[in-house]
Amino acid sequence: MPVTVTRAVTRDLPIVVSAPGTVEAINAVAVKSRVDGQLLEALVGDGAEVAAGQLLFRIDPRPAQAALQQAQAALARDRATLVQARSQVERYRDVAAKGYLSADQMEQYRTNLGVAQAAVKVDEANLEAARLTLGYTQIHAPMAGRLGRIAVQPGNLVKANDSTALVTLNQIEPIYVSFALPGSQVGRVLAAQQAAPLLVLASAPGIAPPVEGHLAFVDNAVDSASGTIRLRGEFANAGHVLWPGQLVSVELTLGHDANAVVLPAKAVQNGPHGSYVYLVRPDRSALQRPVTVARVHEGVAIIEQGVADGDLVVLDGQSRVQDGSELKFDADAASAADSRP
Repeated sequence: MPVTVTRAVTRDLPIVVSAPGTVEAINAVAVKSRVDGQLLEALVGDGAEVAAGQLLFRIDPRPAQAALQQAQAALARDRATLVQARSQVERYRDVAAKGYLSADQMEQYRTNLGVAQAAVKVDEANLEAARLTLGYTQIHAPMAGRLGRIAVQPGNLVKANDSTALVTLNQIEPIYVSFALPGSQVGRVLAAQQAAPLLVLASAPGIAPPVEGHLAFVDNAVDSASGTIRLRGEFANAGHVLWPGQLVSVELTLGHDANAVVLPAKAVQNGPHGSYVYLVRPDRSALQRPVTVARVHEGVAIIEQGVADGDLVVLDGQSRVQDGSELKFDADAASAADSRP
């Protein structure tokens, strides 16, 4: 049977596990109003990039300004009352000590002073609350990020902590990619993480080359329902290639296998009893050999059992080959064949 062949070789390959992942914003804030009022102005547009502290919305400040003025007036009134009460206590202290004023009357003056002092403290607190309320009429970005669609347009009335947010703000730099691995991988992941920071690659259609990040989080328990454990990679995302909600393919590198026996993945066939290859005997006949494939990485199959370094294996034409078939191939090509991509 005419076939092409390749030779199994030993290579240093990264130990990589793959999984689907989802991009998640590290921080997502639903921007809402803290006061009731009419939305006067939106100073940003849909999808705008904003800096931390940037002014986003203005709410009608006049009711809050009126409340602030009332608080200031009440404080001024009670401070005047405090001055009068303090002067009365100072004026009649010596008179009461000489017996020219009853003890009850003097105690009343002292009580009036205490009441005035307390009233001033209440007014100062009310004034500070009024200043805060006035400040809430200007809504600033709590962090840098990217806005979504503005849900409430100027002219509408807004309520404090309404169920509908004015806009949602997502942090884009850095960003997370969440993925899951079988629970059986927990030990390998934790051991590799203790040895060195672990590289995480994220790729998707339109993302070339894959984006590099590092493993930032391993969950503290395996999900008993799915048998998987949740992990999360962190990416700088300076170019905003990754986007919240995006589906990506994740590759987590757990280390390197310095003596991996490898073959091109297409040399490995799958049958009812598992994976196998056709070895080439010295007499150029085929020998069907079961193999154990540890994993496939970039088109290369890492073989745990069944093939040794230097073994000649059928690469193409397996559909015409049976156990014991005589093979025809280019001897010069066979002598130079190996599994390097």
